[in-house]
Amino acid sequence: MSKGVARSGAALLCAVAVVGCGSSRHSHSVDAQESQRRSMEERSALVDRGEPAPRPSRPSEKAFGARYATPAQCEVAARKLLPTSQDEAWVALRSCVQYSHFTLLGALLSDAWAEELRVRPDAAQMIAQVVAKRGGSVDGELKLLHERKVPIFGLAAAIAQPDIYKGRYVLLRAQVADVRSEGDKPTVWLVEQELGSVESEQPVGYATRKDSVSVHSGAVGGDVGLLGRSNLGGQISTSEREQNASTVRRFDNVSGETGLEALGRLPNADPFFAPGKDFVVLARFDGLRTTSGGSEDDDDAPKLPVLTVVGYYEPHPLVVY
Repeated sequence: MSKGVARSGAALLCAVAVVGCGSSRHSHSVDAQESQRRSMEERSALVDRGEPAPRPSRPSEKAFGARYATPAQCEVAARKLLPTSQDEAWVALRSCVQYSHFTLLGALLSDAWAEELRVRPDAAQMIAQVVAKRGGSVDGELKLLHERKVPIFGLAAAIAQPDIYKGRYVLLRAQVADVRSEGDKPTVWLVEQELGSVESEQPVGYATRKDSVSVHSGAVGGDVGLLGRSNLGGQISTSEREQNASTVRRFDNVSGETGLEALGRLPNADPFFAPGKDFVVLARFDGLRTTSGGSEDDDDAPKLPVLTVVGYYEPHPLVVY
C-alpha cells in the first residue's frame, strides 16, 4: 500500500472517529435533557395528586442562612424542618445565627427548640453568640434564660456557692487584663464588666442666634450745690443675646468593672482574645483557687474563680431590649 493511500485511510478513520465522538456528545446531551424533562413531569404529577415533592439536596450551612432577607424568616424556615429532621433543623438554625444579625433570643428559647437546647452540645455557645449580637447585656439576658430553665449562670452566683455551680456553664461580660502561660496552656486574667448607659443632649435640626447692642447717651445741667452750676454727660450701653437650639436625649452604652475577676484557661493561645476589649465569655466553672500568699487550709484566704473558656464573642455596640 502506498503512503498516499495509507494517509487517506488514516484520515478517513480520524474523520469517522470525530463524527462518532460528536454523535456521542449529542446523544449524551439529548439524554440529559430528556431526563430533566421526565423529572419535571414526575414532580408536576406528584403535585397534582397532592403528594409532597421529593426534598432537594441539602444546601450548605452558609447558603441556608444567606437565602433569607431577615433572621425571623430564617428561623421560621429552620423550625419547619423539625418534624422531618431535627439534625437538619438544628444545622439550619445554626446557620441563621452565624450568618445573619440574629437577635431573636425569645424565638431561640421558645418551646419549639426547647428539646434541642437541652440535648445539643453546642446549644450554650449558640445562646452566648445571640447574647453578644443583642449587645452583651449579660445580667438582663440571664434573667430570660432562667425563666426558661436554661442552665447558664452568672459569675457572682458561682463564686457565692462554688460547690453547687462547679462544672456548670457561666456567662459573663469581661475584658482580658493579662495573658500568661501556665504549663503548656495559656491563661487569661478576666475582669468582669457590667453594661450601663450615660445620658447626654445632642443638638438636632437648626439653631438660631440673635445678638443686639444698644447705646443710650445724654447730658444733664443744673446746680450741684457748692460747685455752682455744672453740666453732666455720659452714656449707657446694654446688650442682649438670644439663642435657640433643638436637642434630643441620647444614651450611650458604657461598661464598667463589677469588682469580680477570674482566671480563664484556654486550650491554645489566641491572638484575637486580646486585652482592652469587651467580650461575652462562655466558660465552665472549675471552682475557686487560693491566690498566692494564702493557705489552702485558711477559709478566709483570698480565692480566685477558675474558668475553662469555651467560647468568646465580641458584643454588638447596640443593645436590644
